[in-house]
Amino acid sequence: MPPLSPARINMEIKNKIIDGQQIAEKVKDEIALEIFERQDTRRPSLAIILVGERPDSQLYVSLKEKEAKKVGIDTHLYHFDEMVEEQQLMEAIDFLNKDPEVDAILIQLPLPSSLNTDKIVAELDSYKDADGFHPQHPEYVLSPVVAAVDYIVDDLKLSGRACIFHRSDIFGETLKKHLETKGLAVDLLAVGEDENPMTDEILRGRLSETSRQADIVVTALGLPLFLDKEYIKEGATVIDVGINKDHGHVHGDVDFESVIEKAAAVTPVPGGIGPMTIAFLFKNVIAIYNHRQ
Repeated sequence: MPPLSPARINMEIKNKIIDGQQIAEKVKDEIALEIFERQDTRRPSLAIILVGERPDSQLYVSLKEKEAKKVGIDTHLYHFDEMVEEQQLMEAIDFLNKDPEVDAILIQLPLPSSLNTDKIVAELDSYKDADGFHPQHPEYVLSPVVAAVDYIVDDLKLSGRACIFHRSDIFGETLKKHLETKGLAVDLLAVGEDENPMTDEILRGRLSETSRQADIVVTALGLPLFLDKEYIKEGATVIDVGINKDHGHVHGDVDFESVIEKAAAVTPVPGGIGPMTIAFLFKNVIAIYNHRQ
């Protein structure tokens, strides 16, 4: 058999790429049209709480603010120093909970380790939680990342076993529970802020031993290009939630050039899960706004 031509190879790679930007644009167009047609006296509003200076969190927040304007959602950023006292943060959340002009609230995760994330998320008015992480969030709100992963699982008709690389227990547990409701077996792979599988061979071996068994690999570490083909089995679907900015370039957790050789499908960074999560966040804001009218 003659070797494949470069054009054929490029087409095969293109067919493996999950175009999150295209999916997101469709969702945002629907949201923008709904807001425009309503012609309400007040537009939907989203308060965003950002703590610290994590580059990935800052990038995500700036993208959310930019895209919200395009669809007609007002945003208000509350940026706190990394050393903010927990009580001060709780008081700010209480203020936003009571503000009738604020429809939805987003706490950008992960929070610094000095803060009790579970306690702070629980302080939210459950009916204003735009991320769907509150223990009593209403059923019409689903975590945007979970919604994006859910969309891919349904669209590609995926089944079997999944593994999730995560730093945030709230994120990991929320996604795990949701995927289990779809009949998937799920392994959680927690990686601490001070752990790096790129430099720790023992950690790398422990993690890859589990991830190589998975049909779906989700990574949300904010660790640039750590996940290469050695972490996945042939034909796995790889969903990259990580985002990292370095000298003007944006990278995900996945070493795309390596992984694309073995994977059946991969979300790119940029242009994959990032745009989708923003679009599904706005769907939550609209749902919350509609239920408050």
